[in-house]
Amino acid sequence: MRSSRRRLALAALALAPLALALSPAAAQDTQPVRLIVGYAAGGPVDQGARLFGQALSKELGLPVTVENKTGANATIAGSEVVRAKPDGLTLWFAASPTITISPNVMTKMPFDPAKDLAPVAPILSYYNVLVVNNNEPYKNTRELVAHAKANPGKLAYGSAGVGGSNHLGALLFAKRSGIEMNHVPYRGNAPAMTDVIGGQLNMMLDIISTASTYIQSGKVRALAVTSPQRNASLPDVPTFAESGIEGLQGFDVGGWYGVYGPKGMAPELVTKLNKAVNAALAQPDLKKRYKELGYDEWTGSPQKLAERAAKERAMWATVTQGIVVD
Repeated sequence: MRSSRRRLALAALALAPLALALSPAAAQDTQPVRLIVGYAAGGPVDQGARLFGQALSKELGLPVTVENKTGANATIAGSEVVRAKPDGLTLWFAASPTITISPNVMTKMPFDPAKDLAPVAPILSYYNVLVVNNNEPYKNTRELVAHAKANPGKLAYGSAGVGGSNHLGALLFAKRSGIEMNHVPYRGNAPAMTDVIGGQLNMMLDIISTASTYIQSGKVRALAVTSPQRNASLPDVPTFAESGIEGLQGFDVGGWYGVYGPKGMAPELVTKLNKAVNAALAQPDLKKRYKELGYDEWTGSPQKLAERAAKERAMWATVTQGIVVD
């Protein structure tokens, strides 16, 4: 009897952090959940995280604060999570490039996404749209390619950083269409978009969710989306494949967001967090807002997130050969 009581007591102590982290009744006595974002405030990842954080807070009964830790292809943000206590109070709202691309291009990746993090849940899938400064002479993808061939190396495109999905997506577009452009990396999409609007850059690929605001307000002009079909939030913008350029047939370049925690979180905690994340994503207001922003639903288990990450990490390994980020 005494040994049974001792085992129960030890089990209760082991689960105490879990109860503290996720119990609404304990909310006033605990710190808020930190949702770490690896990109600048105002950008698409930040926007998606803040919408999600509000919904997650309702499910957990705890405040959720978004913290921007920018730089190094969002590995600074990932490192923050890797070093955190595995108590569920520090989570990473991760964009797929840091998980699937950075391990293939960074010479000094500070952590191993496959070994040093705990997958919690998928969030959504996204695609990019190619936007250009309003003063550029080309009105569609075919005209852009013709202009670039007539002016080799004179066009510049921005991205959220070397090895980011919009960097490699634009590089893939250039290679497949046979043109040469200059890459200018930034610490996030938001500052790059500012320079496209201002004319310091000719163009960039940006996530549809945030780019659509600038497109609809007339601040930039959209030429093509990277999805295989047109996006519901930008129905008048053609796909790259619709350009009729042979090398762009079947062009399909996208990404995703997922929630990760530090390695070592108790399985029960991961399960409870996964349930809370999926409940948050099922809230009608968040579903509606994400759809308006052009996102595709992608929800499920930690295993589903881990499997997609592993598959795409292997895929990008072939695309990124020769690209090195110090």
